[in-house]
Amino acid sequence: MVSLDDIRAAQSRLKGIAVRTPLLEWTGVTAKHKLFLKLENLQPIGAFKLRGAYNKLSTLSQDDQRRGVVSYSSGNHGQGVAYAARALGMKAVIVMPRNAPQNKLEATASLGAEVVTVGPGSEERRLRAEELAAEYGYVIVPPYNDEKIIAGQGTVGLEILEDLPEVETVLAPVGGGGLISGISAALKLSNPGVKIIGIEPELAGDARASLHAGHIVSFTADQVTQTLADGLRTQSIGEINFEHIRAYVDDIVNVQESEILEATRALSGNPRTLAEPSGAVAAAAFMFHSAELPRTANNVAIVSGGNIDPQLLAQIRRP
Repeated sequence: MVSLDDIRAAQSRLKGIAVRTPLLEWTGVTAKHKLFLKLENLQPIGAFKLRGAYNKLSTLSQDDQRRGVVSYSSGNHGQGVAYAARALGMKAVIVMPRNAPQNKLEATASLGAEVVTVGPGSEERRLRAEELAAEYGYVIVPPYNDEKIIAGQGTVGLEILEDLPEVETVLAPVGGGGLISGISAALKLSNPGVKIIGIEPELAGDARASLHAGHIVSFTADQVTQTLADGLRTQSIGEINFEHIRAYVDDIVNVQESEILEATRALSGNPRTLAEPSGAVAAAAFMFHSAELPRTANNVAIVSGGNIDPQLLAQIRRP
């Protein structure tokens, strides 16, 4: 399990690399309770993933850094690893699905990474990365099932507490579980009274199913690829992440595709809050699932990423 000291150490490493993103009170919806948006879409790569990726790569031995790294990603983690590798002077290979948004594929390559494409399944990406590591000696950098990755993502939680000490509930997107693992550890170990609610698409609702079943539940690639939230199309949460979720997360709420689309549209009205669908799920839960959330006055929703497909953005803004 990741400790508070692990997360604080990651925060020190990330100074000058990751942006300390702001909390913005959202007036885009009418509600009795306040909602503050944690704008991780404003990171240099447009998503929170830089935090965990840099924390992981910067703690590798010099020998491992010379070997280079391989990772697997639907898009944002790949950009985080590519950015961190470039900053540290390392080679990076990223395995991505062919159906990833073109802007994410191009952005990862533009950061200097070698991009290898495979089919849509998250397991297919992982297996191909393991093959490349065995063949070329690369160090594997997993997207979420790793203590250093989790500690890096947990720095989001430290910032929320520092900027809004009176926070009562935090809503966090769930894909593989890296973000919510780190945030929930940071918050619960600092203030056990804060409620942590995970949010995921119903079509990729494996984390909710796992939490309620008491064991990890996997979804098929065909099912999870149906969600618009491409960054949350993981087939199952990681084992390390599941332990953190069971220890620290109060509940997980699923949102519908129409709700994700509406939240994405609502957030697109302000350039600072522009979110991809994966980054809009927490706001969608606040907008449409208030009955399933704690009735608290001071709430935070993580806008985890803003790398929206330009074609989708044009579509949702069309009159």
